[in-house]
Amino acid sequence: MKDRGMSTPSVSLPGGTWTLGDLTVTRFGYGAMQLAGPGVMGPPADHDGALAVLREAAELGITHIDTAGAYGPRVTNRLIREALHPYPGTLRIVTKVGAVRDQQGGWPPARRPEDVRRAVHENLQDLGLETLDVVNLRLGDAQGPRPGSLAEPFEALVELRRQGLIRHLGVSNATAEQVAEAQAIAPIVCVQNMYNLAHRRDDELIDELAGQGIAYVPFFPLGGFTPLQSSALSAVASRLDATPMSVALAWLLRRSPNILLIPGTSSVAHLRENVTGAGLSLSDEDLAELDEIGR
Repeated sequence: MKDRGMSTPSVSLPGGTWTLGDLTVTRFGYGAMQLAGPGVMGPPADHDGALAVLREAAELGITHIDTAGAYGPRVTNRLIREALHPYPGTLRIVTKVGAVRDQQGGWPPARRPEDVRRAVHENLQDLGLETLDVVNLRLGDAQGPRPGSLAEPFEALVELRRQGLIRHLGVSNATAEQVAEAQAIAPIVCVQNMYNLAHRRDDELIDELAGQGIAYVPFFPLGGFTPLQSSALSAVASRLDATPMSVALAWLLRRSPNILLIPGTSSVAHLRENVTGAGLSLSDEDLAELDEIGR
């Protein structure tokens, strides 16, 4: 079921690398959510196109792919396996548990210990792995983080890690208090929360995590299903002859060295555009203007 083959040659990606525990990943990664069908439900309209995007990501040297069993559900993980297995030795796949899909396309929580155990085994099966690199516990709901203890589901993940089924743990859609609670139970290597130029609630948390050597992975880095809209962002982009989305990605890489990007797309051309855009050079003046957007 396992075997990670020879590593593929990498190219220079913006941002360099970061270490998740003992796993080195490119700071520019790829989020696989958009490979599923409309509303992140069902198979992609273009199956071969989805495989091409994943293979292009590997060819570009991206070594961090983010996914979840709930995408589809169980669609993106199977696409990843079909496109890339046996996996390059440098490739790291980060997945999430803690939510499922219902018939209405909702994301109801599934955080009982038995839910967590089932989700981990489904991820292993669908990805064709014996050990998952990183598993994030997804908390809160579709509207964002919610207060409450994560101890029971997180301890279930810790036990699965002891069994050798998981290398490293993280949390997603979490409050700062939940991050601290997780760390009191076991080490974490990443926090995955909503964050972008216009949504800066986690500024303090990002800086705290950077000081601890823990990655922060913003989801919806380009604003979510509604793209970022800002006159200041547009002005900077116009001045640099770039797209607003390129500026937004480049700003995130400059925001803190522990930020890892996982922008998603179902288009090879758009993937290449994102890589190029994230490498955009921003001046101190540009950064000062952009920093004011979410304040």
